[in-house]
Amino acid sequence: MTEVGAPRHGRRDGGSPEETHKERIDRELLELLNELRVALPGVQFLFAFLLIVPFQQRGAELTTFQQDVYYATLLAAAVATGLLIAPAAQHRVLFRQKDKEALLRRSSRSALAGLVVLAFAISSAVLLVTDVIFDMTQAWIAAIAIAALLVWWWIVFPFWRRAQTETDDPHDHEA
Repeated sequence: MTEVGAPRHGRRDGGSPEETHKERIDRELLELLNELRVALPGVQFLFAFLLIVPFQQRGAELTTFQQDVYYATLLAAAVATGLLIAPAAQHRVLFRQKDKEALLRRSSRSALAGLVVLAFAISSAVLLVTDVIFDMTQAWIAAIAIAALLVWWWIVFPFWRRAQTETDDPHDHEA
């Protein structure tokens, strides 16, 4: 029985000891694109929801604050969508250029930026909906709690964990 978090196939990153640099880059790019398949439906659902809000009857009754939060949330969802789709789009255009390592680095940064903006969009959506249904105080409490949770689990904890974990390859931190 293997210990949770123990290296598979002799390496912490899931690769085998015999894996070449090219094979590692190919595998990591494939893993990144698969990870984005998880995030994309959520951001697309949020974006679709935001697109229909103005066409609902109650959309015209929003306060100026709610309209501003809605606009910021809509823009954040659009930016997050673009950033999370960018790796797949770039891969499609650049996949035969023999520069997958640079593509992987750009794609990783794009995915991380997309998750940060998505966390903002989700928190802002919670702020908007809670303010419409309840009140401003409850809305801010809920939005800040959600933002803190997402920032912790999506950004702080993984980077903290990565800093605590030795890697087999010094290049792992660059991707």
